[in-house]
Amino acid sequence: MSERPGPTARVRVRELTGATARERRDDLATEEPLEIRLTSLDGARRTVAITMRTPGHDFELAAGFLHAEGLVTPGRIAAIGYCTDEDVPPEARYNTVTVRVRGPIPDLPALDRHFLTSSACGVCGSASLDALHDRCRPVPSGDVELTPEVLYGLPDRLRAAQGVFGKTGGLHAAGLFTPQGEALAVREDVGRHNAVDKLTGWAALAGRLPLDRHVLMVSGRASYEIMQKALAAGVPVVCAVSAPSSLAVDVAREFGMTLVGFLRGERCNIYAGHERVRV
Repeated sequence: MSERPGPTARVRVRELTGATARERRDDLATEEPLEIRLTSLDGARRTVAITMRTPGHDFELAAGFLHAEGLVTPGRIAAIGYCTDEDVPPEARYNTVTVRVRGPIPDLPALDRHFLTSSACGVCGSASLDALHDRCRPVPSGDVELTPEVLYGLPDRLRAAQGVFGKTGGLHAAGLFTPQGEALAVREDVGRHNAVDKLTGWAALAGRLPLDRHVLMVSGRASYEIMQKALAAGVPVVCAVSAPSSLAVDVAREFGMTLVGFLRGERCNIYAGHERVRV
């Protein structure tokens, strides 16, 4: 029986302080591959993604990824489980997730333009800004309003919920909040895009999509991919500790989203959708 990997791994290191060296243990964030497979009720199957992730909430990660990429809606998911196919060796069982879908597997050409992902850069060859219009609508206006005080409190509330980061110092986080600043769910991962997929998957499997009355807070920068995933989930407000990319700002402005960057202490920059922040 294979052992299920955990979110941290312990190693021995030599620590140097000035001219003094000592041996000690150190906790690291686990990074392992996850293969996401689709199977249909008629027995067809297809690998759609291989991503490097931190183990934990793997089923949410699979569901969130499939929803964000427009491949499988939550209502089409019949079951999710770790793979027991004969071609998967025991040591890889907990690194392979099978999603059984109702109806046919999506067309292969749609899959082929995706899906080798990494914890560093996310999905390679992501859809262009124009292609988002084919499957995403602008988010509703006027449903969410925040005060600066709520915004300023989000980074500390996110950090307080990062249990694995506290041990390792090596994980990104994404948190889902109410407009009043209440944390609903927080997920951690070596990949910032995986953390968002885990949140989306949590909402999808719980029947909570769209997230049109919520705020997404991420611990790093706001990239195009983060904005694309937030848009697919219907999130109107995205906040980041660091800077956004130019294409992230384009997505926010094109689809009516609020994008906040450099959210640190009692200051931030609002790059789009400033009308949702009541000053």
